[in-house]
Amino acid sequence: MAHEPLEQPLFSVIIPSAGRRPRGLAQALGSVQAALKHSGLAPGQVEVLVGFDACDGARPQSALERLRYFVLPRPAGGTCGFGNHIRHILMKQAAGRHLLFLDDDNALTPQAFTHYLPHLEAELIIASIDTSRAFAEAPLLPRPAPPGADAATDAVRQGNIDPLCLCVARELAFVRCGGWQDEGGYESDFVNIRKYFRRARTVVRIAGVVGVYDAGRGLDPQGLNPRQQKLDVEER
Repeated sequence: MAHEPLEQPLFSVIIPSAGRRPRGLAQALGSVQAALKHSGLAPGQVEVLVGFDACDGARPQSALERLRYFVLPRPAGGTCGFGNHIRHILMKQAAGRHLLFLDDDNALTPQAFTHYLPHLEAELIIASIDTSRAFAEAPLLPRPAPPGADAATDAVRQGNIDPLCLCVARELAFVRCGGWQDEGGYESDFVNIRKYFRRARTVVRIAGVVGVYDAGRGLDPQGLNPRQQKLDVEER
């Protein structure tokens, strides 16, 4: 008996992973499931793409209906370790009309999709994320805009925004902007976000908190990055 083809998902959640954070990845996937349930969307309207960086990482059990794993080779001569090539390849595979970016040590809030849904006419949505676990001096990013400043423009500053803040139309990010380019190594996040912002026809900044940065810090001791290692030492 032939099966009905799945409808096009509304959201694609892109997760790069070096395979060193299985517990963090499980938490990240669980956060997508919780946000999906809270939103009232049908299960097929959200897909999750996990890309492992040149390794076959652990694949946590998940109730997500549309969850795919990829083992991706490192590009010759490319800057590796920052998820750039993984995000780019997964954008090619994504079927959702809107893209979200979630690292395997971060999490969505239960309200994430609910915050985005009223604003999907915008090609780029910039939301708030909880960064209190990582930056005591900046518990939320983006920081509040100064009086009189354009809130969206002020948000797109180096050190003031993260991919976790974004919901971006795939047509903008992949078709018009060429995907997620490996430009500047560690600074590629800002370079790509700035490009999306400059080419977007419509941008909106919302106050809702959609993610928790460093939500999985400490779940996988072997997966701590240098910044997280320093924080753990300072907190002991």
